[in-house]
Amino acid sequence: MTQIRTDNQPVTQITVVDSEPDKQAEALSVMTERARFMARQPGFISISLHRSLDGRRIVNYVQWQNRDLLRLAHQSPEFRKEWGHFDQLTDEIDPNLYEVAQVIDSGQ
Repeated sequence: MTQIRTDNQPVTQITVVDSEPDKQAEALSVMTERARFMARQPGFISISLHRSLDGRRIVNYVQWQNRDLLRLAHQSPEFRKEWGHFDQLTDEIDPNLYEVAQVIDSGQ
């Protein structure tokens, strides 16, 4: 389950993927298959995939127990096997690591 909090937080990677609207669905399909693989890897907490309504972006919100386990999962040959095909579906891939700075919710 996704954890968004400022104390004892996991590592969070947010990746913004740009693609043409006619390629968004296929890119999302490849990302979904990768997410299913990642869900079986050590340190996995959650992955949330978001698609923009204009069809031009996919945002991948990943949470992992720590950076080292996330790095190992990304280096797996099974994770990388569709990389060339995925590059054909995307214009730009921008992954970055984040930490939660503030959480404001409805208090419910």
